[in-house]
Amino acid sequence: MAAAIISELQVKGKYGKYGGQYVPEVLMPALEELEEGYERYKNDPEFLAELDHYLMDFAGRETPLYLARNLSRKYGTKIYLKREDLVHGGAHKLNNAIGQALLAKYMGKTRLIAETGAGQHGTATAMAGANLGFETVVYMGAKDVKRQQMNAYRMELMGTEVKPVKTGSKTLKDAINEAFRDWVTNIGNTHYLIGSVVGPHPYPMIVRDFQSVIGREVKEQAMEKEGRLPDTIIACAGGGSNAMGTFYPFIEDRDVRLIAVEAGGKALRCTEKAALHSASLCAGEEGILHGARTKVLQDKNGQILESESVSAGLDYSGVGPELASLAESGRVTARYVTDDEAVEAFNELSRLEGII
Repeated sequence: MAAAIISELQVKGKYGKYGGQYVPEVLMPALEELEEGYERYKNDPEFLAELDHYLMDFAGRETPLYLARNLSRKYGTKIYLKREDLVHGGAHKLNNAIGQALLAKYMGKTRLIAETGAGQHGTATAMAGANLGFETVVYMGAKDVKRQQMNAYRMELMGTEVKPVKTGSKTLKDAINEAFRDWVTNIGNTHYLIGSVVGPHPYPMIVRDFQSVIGREVKEQAMEKEGRLPDTIIACAGGGSNAMGTFYPFIEDRDVRLIAVEAGGKALRCTEKAALHSASLCAGEEGILHGARTKVLQDKNGQILESESVSAGLDYSGVGPELASLAESGRVTARYVTDDEAVEAFNELSRLEGII
């Protein structure tokens, strides 16, 4: 099934019935230019050498695969943590940001725009933009700016203009909407650096490929430490860049179970205008969001619902189309945890392993 999905993607930009390019006609030239640029440079030796340089010397890769001995002892199994928190900036987001920014440079762009929720992708974009000499603008929901003030400050410190979005739910979904509006107006000199495996083709493919460095390293490190592949790989999933980056190199390894854990919020139910969670794989329906057909949180009229999570970075009303397809096929298992369960696990990891 996975091989068929990948093959179809290469032809149509689709993952089974998900994916595609559901965008205004005015954006099609920009998407076509981006796809052509990516196809031109993704195997270019000079581009890849420069990307490797930035990943190693700027981002700090590779990251450790850490055996959490105290957690392992408590739960009676070996639990390894892939320490993406040690990437420059504090998250996996720089893997994709530096890749796309470098691609934009090779394509002759001079301005970067991005959306951000928790501020991690915005921070990574600000870092990449500063290092590579771009004018950089980041759209961030006003609610997220308030609860992630330090990340907003860090972006501004690196010369990025942070634009609070005060419409809608004032979160990630609305920040993406504003970024698309900016891109339509400034296509000539601007690259929209999407932070997750969402949006119209070719973005889900590009972001997945740049994030797949996570899974490739896990494969090598697991063989070095254990002499075999993991039994199970678990990754959180909002839009899905962390999950797809980790899962993708393992899709053909059928003995490895892949589990995507979504934000269950307060409860897995909806009010008339909002979901009390952000679990699109577990409780969403097929729909279109931000240029792609995928699993989304929507009402009976197809209107996108506001989502909720204690984690600003997982507070999104949809999920990447490839992850939706893999979950529907059964290759990926979708689960969710509530806000209270996530906070409890956060505290337990801090106490038992000294990792915050």
